[in-house]
Amino acid sequence: MANEGRKPFRRPREPKEFDDVVVSINRVSKTVKGGRRMRFAALVVIGDHKGRVGFGMGKAAEVPDAIKKATEAANKNVFRVQLTDNNRTVPSDALGKHGATSVVLKPAAPGTGVIAGGAVRSILELAGVSDVVSKVIGSRTSVNVVYATLDALRSMRTVEEVAKLRGKKISEIR
Repeated sequence: MANEGRKPFRRPREPKEFDDVVVSINRVSKTVKGGRRMRFAALVVIGDHKGRVGFGMGKAAEVPDAIKKATEAANKNVFRVQLTDNNRTVPSDALGKHGATSVVLKPAAPGTGVIAGGAVRSILELAGVSDVVSKVIGSRTSVNVVYATLDALRSMRTVEEVAKLRGKKISEIR
């Protein structure tokens, strides 16, 4: 053999652009004539810790396939989150709603950390937020919590944007 004694050529792995977190995996069933048909639904959140975050849902007969589909869907709907100058916290209070779920996000002092649980914590950490206080009000269904958190993040505006919209100087708003 010509390749004896040598290591096989391996292409170096490219660093991943986004980190991903599997928020939930649900087993769902469909009743058909022959019985129940089981499938798995996965909810995945991705982010780069620098202000970009996205999420996706995928369904398949096996868990790894569902996670792969969800990750691909998450890559397709990534958006940029408005953060403060040093990407430390959210610029202002924000309320996001989806269905029976409401998520409140409030800016926090340096050193506070991410005071959030479950899906909200995953999203905020992947977005790169290091100090924030949050509260989930109403239904705590993970899919609704993710949608409501992303709604809150999309609705935020920086002081500069608000000043421009109102036609005022930043000093007049603060």
